[in-house]
Amino acid sequence: MKALRNYLDKIKPNFEEGGKLHAFRSIFDGMDTFLFVPNSTAKSGVSIHDAIDSKRIMSFVVIALIPALLFGMYNIGYQNYMAAGTLASASFFEIFFYGFLAVLPKILVSYIVGLGIEFAWAQWKGEEIQEGFLVSGMLIPMIVPVGCPLWILAIATAFAVIFAKEIFGGTGMNIFNVALVTRAFLFFSYPQKMSGDGVWVATDQIFGLGNTLPDGFTAATPLGQIGAGQEVQASLCDMITGFIPGSIGETSVIAIAIGAVILLWTGIASWKTMLSVFVGGGVVAALFEAGGMTPIHWYEHLVLGGFAFGAVFMATDPVTSARTECGKWFYGFLIGAMAVIIRVMNPGYPEGMMLAILLMNMFAPLIDYCVVQRNISKRAKRAQLNK
Repeated sequence: MKALRNYLDKIKPNFEEGGKLHAFRSIFDGMDTFLFVPNSTAKSGVSIHDAIDSKRIMSFVVIALIPALLFGMYNIGYQNYMAAGTLASASFFEIFFYGFLAVLPKILVSYIVGLGIEFAWAQWKGEEIQEGFLVSGMLIPMIVPVGCPLWILAIATAFAVIFAKEIFGGTGMNIFNVALVTRAFLFFSYPQKMSGDGVWVATDQIFGLGNTLPDGFTAATPLGQIGAGQEVQASLCDMITGFIPGSIGETSVIAIAIGAVILLWTGIASWKTMLSVFVGGGVVAALFEAGGMTPIHWYEHLVLGGFAFGAVFMATDPVTSARTECGKWFYGFLIGAMAVIIRVMNPGYPEGMMLAILLMNMFAPLIDYCVVQRNISKRAKRAQLNK
């Protein structure tokens, strides 16, 4: 690393003002700060943050996503081999590497398109490249089905980065979660590639691994079965472990829980937001179950679809969520409640979590404003009484 540091210092003058490669200064700075911690601090009001703050946060979030990603890769292979009836004869490595090869192109497309736009945007604006897309680039391929075509994923990623992030001012300024905007764009623009029964299981061989499934092969998710008025085939154990069809990184509650522990242990995510999402979803689901409006138990809503993944990795996004401590309770509770309401009341949207979080992203500033104004009013009244 010392040799690399010396080499970067040697070529750095070429990218500074007056250097022959000055036009690419933002690209050089981006690579430099990605590889090494910048020797600077950032001050904002009364707060002082060391230079590693953003990089540390992004790195830990990516680490927290790895268990769900690795399990998602294995589950893709598992679903393919199980559908072909060859699961018993397949080894662990065959199953995993099939899923790895199925997911890797999506990760590459997400990062190449997203980072490419970020580099180009920073170059055009003459600004530094920020680390924000390191997390979004990993989230995007994890919240789509394995059957989502790469060209569609590229279009959606470009749309989200430009219209949900850059036009708002870049990292830390966006109102909506970038990864969820990508999913929303896919869902409403290409619904046949994001829902239905034909997108959840990989159907082709990859470099000799896996099985080629018959044309027209279908496999519904448990929520899709509920939306179609069918009986759920998966057991509660399968729902928790994640051996069910679904988006790449959203099926395993256990893997997601490992990520949650990492986020909470490092202090990156708010336990108040995370807990209140499950409380809100559980309360509303229990009410629907008591009223006979849902065919599954209330706790099954919390482990199906993207509910757990959204509660842990999406609702806790520090940029788009509520920031006041009291507001986090309301914000999370409303997300969980709204997700279950959408699932039960609108069969056209069997998932619900995506729309619930995006809706509450829009109301997060209002929640914080109301909490702050309430505190101001209480303090003003207390000041009047003490006079």
